Amino acid sequence: MAEYVLDNGEIKIKVDSHGAELRSLSDCKSGREYMWCGDAAYWGRVSPVLFPLVGSYRDGQCRHNGRLLRMSQHGFARDMEFMLTEQSGEEIWFCLTDKENTWESYPFAFSLEIGYRLSGRSVKVMWRVFNPSKEEMYFSIGGHPAFAVPVREKDRITCYLAFDGVEKLWVRGLKGGLAVKELHTLMLEKDGTLPVTEELFAQDALVIENSQTGKVQLLSEDKKPYLTVVFDAPLFGVWTPPGKNAPFICIEPWYGRCDREDFTGSLSEREWGNVLAAGKAFEAAYDILV
Repeated sequence: MAEYVLDNGEIKIKVDSHGAELRSLSDCKSGREYMWCGDAAYWGRVSPVLFPLVGSYRDGQCRHNGRLLRMSQHGFARDMEFMLTEQSGEEIWFCLTDKENTWESYPFAFSLEIGYRLSGRSVKVMWRVFNPSKEEMYFSIGGHPAFAVPVREKDRITCYLAFDGVEKLWVRGLKGGLAVKELHTLMLEKDGTLPVTEELFAQDALVIENSQTGKVQLLSEDKKPYLTVVFDAPLFGVWTPPGKNAPFICIEPWYGRCDREDFTGSLSEREWGNVLAAGKAFEAAYDILV
């Protein structure tokens, strides 16, 4: 386990080789920290990369080619040591490949590369998944970055979210870690904002599917932009632990999702899953702007 630092004079990031996890994003001049600190009293992680599973299988297991695969929530990559493969002044890359201890739960050969690139006041989070085998592989991948809220009072969080280009969102809630069947409508305020309240997460995370927007902003109490996440992902989640008044918000670009509560299919039939042909690569990225 080792920590690496990139600094371009505007922002500074720290990345841990364990999980290739972004652990800090701070302003070089003011020292303001934008990432959650990882206090286990609320949630002990900061920005894990979810692979090869986003969310959970129903009953913690899924069928593939006659085998029953068992995997814990969000996959194993976040808990494994990555190898540093490249580092320059403003960019760094890590790599994880399949091992004997991954084959039982995930019977595919793979190479997962995670990179970070600084540019001005933004950091680009980059993923590359490569299939080195002669068979198709199935996977999901997603981000789970937790951002410190700009203001927190003793008994309430005081901030807003803004979703670019929409007046309302079609949202799927979670029940027992699985996606509910029904969608509900979340109406935004006239200026396109949404106040962050405890009630907002009564059904756990907000799951927003079908590329409804590609830009989410975290706003301060006076509705000034504080942090922006930009992505091309087909779905994303917004989460903070319900009932804890936790001082962070997660804005999570996903290429995959937990099973629906009534799902009974195989690995290849999972909603929002990805299939990668033999010898092919998948690439995706999202940006955090402060």
